[in-house]
Amino acid sequence: MTAPSPLLTQTADQMREQLATSPQVAAALIRAGADAGLPDAQAYYGQLLLDGQGVVADPAEAFRQFGLAAASGHVMAINMVGRCHEKGWGTPVDPVAAAACYRRAAEAGLDWGMYNWGSALGLGAGVVQDEQAALDWFQKAAALGHAKSINFLGAFHEEGRLLPRDLPRAGECYRIAAEGGDFRGQFNHARLLADAGDIAAATHWMQTAATSATPAFRAMMRDQLAASPHAALRALAASL
Repeated sequence: MTAPSPLLTQTADQMREQLATSPQVAAALIRAGADAGLPDAQAYYGQLLLDGQGVVADPAEAFRQFGLAAASGHVMAINMVGRCHEKGWGTPVDPVAAAACYRRAAEAGLDWGMYNWGSALGLGAGVVQDEQAALDWFQKAAALGHAKSINFLGAFHEEGRLLPRDLPRAGECYRIAAEGGDFRGQFNHARLLADAGDIAAATHWMQTAATSATPAFRAMMRDQLAASPHAALRALAASL
């Protein structure tokens, strides 16, 4: 009889601690669980393969592992199959397939699926564009505390698009998104703080946003900060 995977006796926190302590040992343990057919392990191992954490990065194998977990109904894996189709990670770019995965994950109740499905609807990526439906899904994800979706609600309120223009509400959304770790929310929160004259707090949040922003977003930040009327923010632009 095959011994049960050690993964079955570890909590998520214990596994994260083991990854931080010994990524290679933890990755081997997770792979053993994936090879044993555990959907959670397959989804987790797929992420390690994407990130190259404890293993050599292998997007094609990551896509396969996500697919195995998704076939068992693992909702985050379904969402990640969509991400692979969207980004071309281990499989050709296919926005239609990506949108279909996001819709499945959203309708299954996953906040990230709701966010990605809303984004696809808003952009018309692989699906007919429907901004109202996108907003509806962002609101559902925001109600679950999803920081990136909350940031999007802030943008709708700030611009008065499909929602009443409400700058205080926009600012509150950006603050919550910033504190939830969304770099776009951090940038937007900082932007409104600067407009209100709180340059010290704005600088803090701009620096925080820069630590996790994508290269393209950092470049946008640098350009905007370089044109700021505030010397502290202009100085920060040079560091980006």
